Amino acid sequence: MKKEKIIVLGGGLVGGPMALDLAAEERFAVTVADIDEVALEKLRARQPKLSVIREDLSSPSKVTELVAGYDLVLNAVPGFMGYATLAAIIEARRNVVDISFFAQDPFALNDEATRAGVTAIVDCGVAPGLSNLLIGRVAEQLDQIDSVRIYVGGLPEERQWPYEYKAGFSPIDVIAEYTRPARYVENGVLVTRPALSDPELIDFPGIGTLEAFNTDGLRSLAQTVSCPDMKEKTLRYPGHIEKMAVLRETGFFDEAEIMVGGSAVRPIDLTAALLFPKWKMGPEDVDITVLRVQVEGRQAGREVSHAFRMLDRYDPHTGTHSMARTTGYTATAAARMLIEGLYTEPGIAPPELIGRHREPFDFMIRRLRERQVICEEEVTGGSPVLC
Repeated sequence: MKKEKIIVLGGGLVGGPMALDLAAEERFAVTVADIDEVALEKLRARQPKLSVIREDLSSPSKVTELVAGYDLVLNAVPGFMGYATLAAIIEARRNVVDISFFAQDPFALNDEATRAGVTAIVDCGVAPGLSNLLIGRVAEQLDQIDSVRIYVGGLPEERQWPYEYKAGFSPIDVIAEYTRPARYVENGVLVTRPALSDPELIDFPGIGTLEAFNTDGLRSLAQTVSCPDMKEKTLRYPGHIEKMAVLRETGFFDEAEIMVGGSAVRPIDLTAALLFPKWKMGPEDVDITVLRVQVEGRQAGREVSHAFRMLDRYDPHTGTHSMARTTGYTATAAARMLIEGLYTEPGIAPPELIGRHREPFDFMIRRLRERQVICEEEVTGGSPVLC
């Protein structure tokens, strides 16, 4: 039996579990590429069938050369490398599932991907990602969408002072959530607000009260879904907004160099050196992922509401953190869906475009359920989209 050759770019907190998930199937030959030799050795120790390549993925030309020999690529590099890496994969004419969540507009690469015959599923994590998949399915079912609300957060189950937070993915990408302007749609107009703005407190059964704030997670939905009112917010334990706002406004997240004792220092580098060890998710740290998606619209003249809820926890049997499960397994579900040939349209394809097609949508939801990543749906006035 010919094995599908898959390469995962990035063997970190999410890329590693993605590779392990795929390597568990005999029909896949999986390789992980990363510059961190220690991370690669840990992955190989857990799964001897994995192949590993130590490579500096910051060079687009090296990426193009590296991925050319594979059938499918999963891009799990940090966000600041993501766009150039995706462009390099498209240049190599390889289908790709991307979770790097870069700041640039992925549709800027649509023409290149279409000409190359490449299907590039971008923003394919939990939110953006699974949330988009659900919204795309609802949008296909309703006559019109009036309102979309997305709330998502990855949190340590045990709150520890001072930050009561652990990073379930690249910490430098977490900091971007506190600095990157947040875009949302209000009264049919695309509006930009500062990150951390418009705080609100929301109660979640089994967790308690969390605080929500604006982040730039709406992303492609602002272009692909016709809706006059769409917002996405990140969730943290109460008090987190103020702490991050103080650091940001003081300049700790700035990238421009300042002089300190005669040496040029980027404040963000100092902050990273201080914060990241405190935010590091240890192997035994129990984390949770909270997702709530609310879509309201009309169908055949009736008001319809779809409410999706998910509360996911660390898996002690596999030692896989919840954020890695919910983000990574959404991506590996999409990878399997592409390999099965259930979606073949070339170009940039955020998950909401996948969700508009029943068969690939059901396939991905089924794969997620097999891994106990489960969304519950409550519908008023219409029919559920989750079978």
